[in-house]
Formats: sequence, structure tokens, C-alpha cells
Amino acid sequence: MRITAARHRRDRDRPLLIHRWRQAADRHLTPVQRSLLITWISFGVTFGSVRVITHGIRGGWLPWGNISAGGEHVHHYNIGIATLAGLGLIAVRGDERAVGHPAAAAAYGCGSALICDEFALLLDLQDVYWAKQGRLSVDVSFGVLSVLGAYLTAKPFWHEVGRITRHHLVTAARGGATA
Repeated sequence: MRITAARHRRDRDRPLLIHRWRQAADRHLTPVQRSLLITWISFGVTFGSVRVITHGIRGGWLPWGNISAGGEHVHHYNIGIATLAGLGLIAVRGDERAVGHPAAAAAYGCGSALICDEFALLLDLQDVYWAKQGRLSVDVSFGVLSVLGAYLTAKPFWHEVGRITRHHLVTAARGGATA
């Protein structure tokens, strides 16, 4: 299929979908909402990724194993605690550029997820990570909380992203857009 010069020019001049989403974020999200949204999304992505990785290590279908130091297993809640402690130092210093930076929000969500994923271990001081009792309900609960938090934090933004995406897909289906 040949692309005409006029269509190529039209596609080149049309903003990419990701740029239109960024414009929607700029219109609908305050800096606080943006930080909260990044935190919730990084929490959900980290929590889900950790669940997949831990199952992959235990099931033997991932090519690596657990992290150890001096022969002792390092639980991922330790990494989460270290992350939150580092962010605490940034907050205590009061460096506003760092405190409000999207990387700080993402690190907070990641660190919190690493701790929450092993919360039963911290609560009972027993390694009950693989116990069947309630594990599925905990996983589902944290997943739902993450999605719900991300949605409620920026509801108008998500509605515009849906509208933009639908319009973009319809236009692309008619042969008039690039991804």
C-alpha cells in the first residue's frame, strides 16, 4: 500500500497519541495529582511485577534466583524500606525540586509495594509468603486498590484519555492517523 505525499504530511503534522495524553495530563492534573497518580501506578506495576518474579523464581521458570547476602536471603521488603528511608532523607532535606519530582513519586510507590507484598512476614515475623490462606485475596485486594487509587486520583484525566484514544483509534481505522 502506497502512502501519498499528502497523507504522509498529514500524519507527520498530527501529534502522536502519547503527546495528546501528555496534553490531557497538563490540562487536568495538578502537581499533587500527578505525583499521586505516578505513585499509584508505580505501586501497582511494582506489586504485580514482584508477584510474577517471585512465582517465576519459585517455579524455576526464571533464569535467576533469590537475592542473598552472606548466605542470608534478602527479602524484598528490605529494599522497600531502604527506598523509603532514602526518600525520607530527601524530604527531610527539604529539596523541593527533588520532593516534587516524578522519580520521587515513582520510588515511593515502588518502595511501598515491596513492603506491602511481604506485609504478612512483617506482621507475623514468620515467612508465610507462600501460605495458601488468604494469599489470593491479598493479591487481588492490592491490585484493586492500586487501580482504584490511580483512577480516583485523576478521574477527569482518565476520561479525556479514553476519549482521545477512542478518537485516535477510529481515525486510524479510517486510515488517517499514526500511533
